[in-house]
Amino acid sequence: MTDTTQPHATTRPNILLILVDDMGFSDIGRYGSEIDTPNLARLARDGVAFSQMYNCARCCPTRASLLTGLYPHRAGIGQMMSDLGSPGYQGFLNDRCVTIAEALRAGGYRTYLSGKWHVGGPYVVAQPETWTPGDAHHPIPVQRGFAEHYGILSGAGSYFRPPTLIHNDRFVAPDGDGWYFTDAVSDHAVRMVEHAARHDEPFFLYTAYTAPHWPLHAPAEAVAKYRGRYACGWDAVRTARHERLKASGLLSEKWPISPRDPHAPPWEDVDDKDLQDARMAVYAAQLDIMDQGIGRILAALDRTGQADNTMVIFLSDNGGCHEFLTPGNRWVGTLDTGSPDGRPMRMGNLPDVLPGPSDTYQSYTVPWANASNTPFRLHKHWVHEGGIATPLIVRYPGVTAGGGIRHEVCHVIDLLPTCLDAAGVDYPAQYDGRAVTPCDGRSFLPLLRGQPDPVERIVYWEHEGNRAVRDGRWKLVNRYNGTVGQWELYDMIADRTELTDLAAAKPDKVAELAALHDRWSADVGVVPWERISRR
Repeated sequence: MTDTTQPHATTRPNILLILVDDMGFSDIGRYGSEIDTPNLARLARDGVAFSQMYNCARCCPTRASLLTGLYPHRAGIGQMMSDLGSPGYQGFLNDRCVTIAEALRAGGYRTYLSGKWHVGGPYVVAQPETWTPGDAHHPIPVQRGFAEHYGILSGAGSYFRPPTLIHNDRFVAPDGDGWYFTDAVSDHAVRMVEHAARHDEPFFLYTAYTAPHWPLHAPAEAVAKYRGRYACGWDAVRTARHERLKASGLLSEKWPISPRDPHAPPWEDVDDKDLQDARMAVYAAQLDIMDQGIGRILAALDRTGQADNTMVIFLSDNGGCHEFLTPGNRWVGTLDTGSPDGRPMRMGNLPDVLPGPSDTYQSYTVPWANASNTPFRLHKHWVHEGGIATPLIVRYPGVTAGGGIRHEVCHVIDLLPTCLDAAGVDYPAQYDGRAVTPCDGRSFLPLLRGQPDPVERIVYWEHEGNRAVRDGRWKLVNRYNGTVGQWELYDMIADRTELTDLAAAKPDKVAELAALHDRWSADVGVVPWERISRR
């Protein structure tokens, strides 16, 4: 049936912001992957791919920065959704920030969210029928600028029976047999695009998938497509991805791949090769299904005549996830302990259970996370490149040149100012009668137009004691392992895979950058993690 919806009577762009969950730097085709992601490849062909876009290493902090244009501590979410007794770690967005939805809605935009929130609201609700919104400690999307939200408030859960599934301000149940959360996120995003097309105002649609975050859940037919593709092992996958990345122009030929993670055995020493192949096959299927959903959203833009006036942005919240789920893990609370047909969940990475079905609950663990983050070191949670480097693809018709690459440093704090810049909406000094913290990010709209970056910028990280600062070619980074570690210094022009530590050879540069990080930490409200973790 032909959709007769008329396109917007506005020249201000619609904005479609797509965030995926726990996806590594090399997990999509444009960034070296063997996983089938043709719709993201189409976006990249029509738009610009960034080689040095950074997130905040973990889901909650990244979402806080994406939504507010602030470093996460300044927005109240320096760690996760627990109140750790300090303003920078209260666990929900504070009232001194303004969200991108609040700013754009005040500027005349229709605002929608399909998918994951994870910056406030109850993490799990034992009795949904007794819960009502309104607690200042539990703000939900419709209380922070979104006119409509369908998705989850929590961070992860079963793809067949997720916890905290909500529509606006009421909890809802999965709709019918064969329901799968990634498809539901895509389908509701399509409906929101179609709804927006019937109105004159431009729209902002934040589509936040949980894919490919654990648990490894996907329909059997989607998994079957990839079974056997990973029998070659993680070493071969990493090598092939690295070669494709170098050939793509996104990475320098002079940067060698980082060594295999020390917690990952050589593939030839692996005894459970079929189980390991199955884990990565499910992970690949999760991304494949997500890409298909993005294709449906893009088709809705085409069908409703809005594609040429829509800026599409795609990125991930952190690097691939190393976490190993053990039997008995209850990461997502009481609502996620059963499968849709009532069978008990087989929790954790059990050696005799293949992942994928609704009654399993597994993760793909260190070796495959190491492959996802090719060619970088470490994973989600750490602030070495494997934890914080993300693909960023932006298509903005009439602005971006097809197939372009930008190598400038950008950070997730830049998304809000970029969107406001494109929309012609000023960042407010006040919102709802209260003062708003000045924005930390800066617009990268000039980069989308092909203009040079006028100045190199300094960006910072802190997450659970892991610290870093990037100043031009230099990156100072520190890995926290229960105690404050030693600073490492890397030349990111010569050595972006962080293999040659220059700290001992350049103590003056270490001192200079460490002093910058100390000043930033005091400014944004960082509390030394050893003080928080010992409370």
